[in-house]
Formats: sequence, structure tokens, C-alpha cells
Amino acid sequence: VQLQASGGGLVQAGGSLRLSCAASGGTFSAYVMGWFRQAPGKEREFVARITSTGGITMYADSVKGRFTISRDNAKNTVSLQMNSLKPEDTAVYYCAAKRGVAGSYNYWGQGTLVTVSS
Repeated sequence: VQLQASGGGLVQAGGSLRLSCAASGGTFSAYVMGWFRQAPGKEREFVARITSTGGITMYADSVKGRFTISRDNAKNTVSLQMNSLKPEDTAVYYCAAKRGVAGSYNYWGQGTLVTVSS
């Protein structure tokens, strides 16, 4: 499956952005979808994930209550609504896909840059 992330940009602290990830070339509804991010000089970290049917979501503690992951299996898209953004949310955000809850993510998008100014 190929993944294309979009929606990044520059926003002031306290603002909102919505990231989208479009999937193609596979059975989207079969994949668990996740969002990760990598800040400058830091390792990539988990942000959120959603099960194949959208029934269960999971978030990193650092974004819980501010970010919401959702998916539309009819449109082969997964989104990340980011509210109350903080400067420490600045990073390149990646969407990823895997089959099943366990195991590693097999497919990665190219990333979209989110910059939060103070």
C-alpha cells in the first residue's frame, strides 16, 4: 500500500491543524493505521493509531485530549485532528500502516512538516 500524507504547515501555539493520509494500492480497511512524528534531533515517536474498523484508538500521553485520529474506509483516508498545538509538537508527521494490532508498521508515507510557533 502507498501512503501520501498532507496537511502540514505553520501554525501558532494554541492553533489547530488537520493532517490527512491517502492510501492506495491495497485493501485499506484491512490495515491498522498510525501516525508518528520525528522532531529535529530526536527519534521518531508514536502519536496515535486506529484499528482497521476504526473501533479502537490509542494515543501517546503527550497528545491525549488534544489530538484525534479517525479514518474513512470508503475514502481510503486516515486523519489526525490536532488542537491546542504546542511548540513541542513541531515535527515531521508520518502516517503508517500494518496488518494486525501486533507487529511493526510495514508501510510509511513520506511525511508532512508541522511547525508550531510560540
